[in-house]
Amino acid sequence: MEEHHRHDRAAVSNRTMELVVAAIVFAFGAVVVYDSARLGAEWADDGPQAGYFPFYIGLLTCLAAVIVFAKAAFDARGRKAFVGVGQLAMVLKLFVPTVVFVALIQVVGLYFASTLFIAFFMIWLGKYAWIKAVPVAVAVNLSLFLLFEVWFKVPLPKGPIEAAFGLH
Repeated sequence: MEEHHRHDRAAVSNRTMELVVAAIVFAFGAVVVYDSARLGAEWADDGPQAGYFPFYIGLLTCLAAVIVFAKAAFDARGRKAFVGVGQLAMVLKLFVPTVVFVALIQVVGLYFASTLFIAFFMIWLGKYAWIKAVPVAVAVNLSLFLLFEVWFKVPLPKGPIEAAFGLH
């Protein structure tokens, strides 16, 4: 029972997420205002300068963000869970390996990274034996290689592994 209760606990509240998103939106609006002012946000003799309309859009964005921030800061109902610990753990189980996969593409190339990614997920989350996961991962990426590189003539990022096979 204790384990189940721990996973139902809030990892982040709605209020916290609203405050964070409002701050990010405000920062975006502030960048628009700043850059629009740098370009010129006044009415010139020949009409509006380049930053005129974006400047006011940025101001409205900042104003909206301040309103959302204030509403979230003083709203007692914002204490509800945005995401529970268990839910966040499930999201991170997918997110972290995906970030590693994207980074691996830069180092070893798309096909080898994809083979590792598919095999990893089949073994870790799918609970398949490596004897099944590895051939499936290789077959999928071989199929993708044939589809993109051979038939469609679309080169995808390759790394040292593909170069070792003369596929660069």
